[in-house]
Amino acid sequence: MGNEMLNKYKKALPDVCDFFKILGDPTRLKIMLLIDNNTMCVNDIASALDMTKSAVSHQLALLRQARLITNKKEGKEVYYSLADEHIKIVVETALEHVTE
Repeated sequence: MGNEMLNKYKKALPDVCDFFKILGDPTRLKIMLLIDNNTMCVNDIASALDMTKSAVSHQLALLRQARLITNKKEGKEVYYSLADEHIKIVVETALEHVTE
């Protein structure tokens, strides 16, 4: 069974590793937790994390490039949320696992 799984997903392994590298950064993980159940704008995220808007924007750009978050513009504000239910499940499952 192990070789079958390896062969089935062999091409996807580098992308999976990149996925976990992105999630492995504490700041990005904090941002993802903040927007887990609500959309937030850069100002609100920066305020909640006591960071500059520039620093938050940089992290958001990395998360967007990795397709872990989405954004929606409303007027002058851009609101961010997790990309889909899969991302939410991975983050919440990891937290449950380490806090057992």
